[in-house]
Amino acid sequence: MKSYKYRPVLFYLRCFIFTWGFWISAIFLQDRYGDISLILLLLGLFSPAFISLFTVFSSKNMALKADFKGKFSLSRINLINIMIAIASFFLIVLISVLISLAFGQSIRQLYFTEGFGFSVSGFSALLTILLASVIEEVGWRGYGEDAIASYCSWLKESIIFGIIWSLWHLPLFWVEGTYHFMLKELGIFYALNFLLSVIPLGFLTTWVYVRNNRSILASIMFHIFVNLMQERIGLTAQTKCIETFVIAFFAVLVVIFNKDIFFDKLDASMIELS
Repeated sequence: MKSYKYRPVLFYLRCFIFTWGFWISAIFLQDRYGDISLILLLLGLFSPAFISLFTVFSSKNMALKADFKGKFSLSRINLINIMIAIASFFLIVLISVLISLAFGQSIRQLYFTEGFGFSVSGFSALLTILLASVIEEVGWRGYGEDAIASYCSWLKESIIFGIIWSLWHLPLFWVEGTYHFMLKELGIFYALNFLLSVIPLGFLTTWVYVRNNRSILASIMFHIFVNLMQERIGLTAQTKCIETFVIAFFAVLVVIFNKDIFFDKLDASMIELS
């Protein structure tokens, strides 16, 4: 039997063409056609998931389809691993705030904020966070990460995916009302910090995904927690710059203590063409 051959270049090319196409169109229409712009933003957000679903279910590979469906099985989730991952990110936030005290920031950053710091065309920020967490994971973990990892170790995959994931967000810095737009308005340095922070965060998401038997549900749970912590805890932009270094430090620790994951690669030979 001929083994399935992942096509990461084609997958990510499609993702960028569709997502950036929708988002750039939304940028040009946002001042006059807010409702249409919102629809385009959502279409851009949904694009990787749709492309992942299309790639998997239009293939002739029954094993690939079964594997995708299996990623939504509760049996793949290791609750202890999920709790460790969530506790680790909470610790990342706590350490970042404690370090920031030395630079004049307030301990009150650890308090919950009254609301969310952004809103796009009146669309619920909470719903945006939940949608992004779910939809992105279906796209990236549904096909994207496996496609890269079938050609290299998870260590190299995490670097490549982290850079891709970071660049994927770029147009959002020009969409009024988004969290990314607010960062750019505060200063280009804070926008660059966001892009840099996504790369080491990619190691943590890979760790959660693979350690939970490549579970999309586990990835969604972790993604939701990370997004809520970033928005409902009152971290200042300055503290989030510190947080980037703390995330990078934790990413190094995760690699060191999970060499069995990061120096291995996806065994695509298990998926056969039908």
